[in-house]
Amino acid sequence: MIYFDNAATSWPKPEAVYLAMDSLMRNTGASPGRSGHLMSLTAARIIHETREALCELFNISDPSHVVFTSNATEALNLAIKGLLRPGDHAVTSSMEHNSVMRPLRALEKNGVDITVVKCASDGSLDPHDIEKAIRSNTKLIVLTHASNVVGTMLPVSEVGRIARGCSIPLVIDAAQSAGCYPIDVETMNIDLLAFSGHKSLFGPQGTGGLYIRQGIESRLEPLKYGGTGSYSEHEDQPNFLPDKYESGTPNTVGLAGLGAGVRFVMQEGLTNIKKKEQRLTKLLLDGLASIPGVTCYGNGDPARRVAIVSFNISGMLPSEVALQLEEDFRIMCRPGLQCSPAAHKTLGTFPQGTVRLSPGHFNSSHDVERTLEAVKQIARRAR
Repeated sequence: MIYFDNAATSWPKPEAVYLAMDSLMRNTGASPGRSGHLMSLTAARIIHETREALCELFNISDPSHVVFTSNATEALNLAIKGLLRPGDHAVTSSMEHNSVMRPLRALEKNGVDITVVKCASDGSLDPHDIEKAIRSNTKLIVLTHASNVVGTMLPVSEVGRIARGCSIPLVIDAAQSAGCYPIDVETMNIDLLAFSGHKSLFGPQGTGGLYIRQGIESRLEPLKYGGTGSYSEHEDQPNFLPDKYESGTPNTVGLAGLGAGVRFVMQEGLTNIKKKEQRLTKLLLDGLASIPGVTCYGNGDPARRVAIVSFNISGMLPSEVALQLEEDFRIMCRPGLQCSPAAHKTLGTFPQGTVRLSPGHFNSSHDVERTLEAVKQIARRAR
């Protein structure tokens, strides 16, 4: 079997991730921050170590400003819904995932004004178009770092300079870039960074988080309220981080796995991971371009995209191609709209979508060769 659906969830995980989660469940199964005994303290230490590892990866100075969520979607909802009020204006791009678009559209019904800046047909964005969309009441700019449909990288650093110069918070959706592309929240002027734990950070599903720059928390309302294990004598929500945004018992076993995944990324080296994935992406792009009847989408430069390749075969629906890839060749991929209808409208692939191949760190050039041969056979049949 060839697993080319790493943009949805990376698989397999590093062995250290399985071991960390198994050890937590067997040896440290208590709730962190809810008791004073050794098991509870050990669980809290494991979670803190995961915060510290993420700080090292993203150049975050204070671990308390890394807030854990169940996924990147919850992190984006916290950032978007927590900052915007009726009468505010927000700017985003036409390449966004529904985890950005749906919260914005929900707020639009309650009086928030939204500007969606049109990207080019390859998914690229001119940062000056973001600058031109800014108004006197613009309170938020939210962008994906890398498209989950075609992998195209958006100019986060350039937009970051624009946003910082206008004192507008910048939210970045790093679901597809965290763990496979360098992210420095300071040099990139990122105010809030939403990340997924189960993709290129190699953690399990049900993990993610939000980095919150110091000072933003004074304006950012929580999504949920409840027990935090702190200030239990008060019925009001704590106002300090991370407790302000982490009500309820955390996914301790998942965060143990996430910590192991982040440490694996740093041990392997982000540069090495990026180089390997770029090499596999180039092999896929070059190979698909040579097959008659196949159309690829997005930027053709592997250095300007993450390891996501979308294509279609003339005369076939994406779902038909994906079914044949799995049933005839045991290749797993993702057909359709990938939860990003706005992106597909930008690319010209709406409503049918594309076939998405997303190689990962544990794939090989042999996997790519077998996949290209499979696509070639399917395209030949379609003709």
